[in-house]
Amino acid sequence: MADQADHLTQAAVDAALRDLPDWKLHGGLVTVYKTSTAAKALALIAAIGRIAEEQNHHPDLDWRYNRVYLRYVSHDAGGQVTRRDVAAAASVSAAAAAVEAVAEPGRYPAA
Repeated sequence: MADQADHLTQAAVDAALRDLPDWKLHGGLVTVYKTSTAAKALALIAAIGRIAEEQNHHPDLDWRYNRVYLRYVSHDAGGQVTRRDVAAAASVSAAAAAVEAVAEPGRYPAA
């Protein structure tokens, strides 16, 4: 569970995003990863599942053939971005790099 100390200010989120080029802020930390095949997208999803279980923090996830859409936000913190979201996003970025996924955060749906 997140507590008040886990909430990040806008300045802290902005600073974190400088170290997370794969991600942007849009109702949470969001991104889209494109892989060369559906099988690699599934490998990424499996890695995200392992990360989620290890960190006990689960993203909103959608899979479309070779693209994986992700959003991290702490629902238990009132929908705020927390340190847990930043840590999870960093872990997922590393997993994405391992399957040679390309980040396309601008493709995350606006609505």
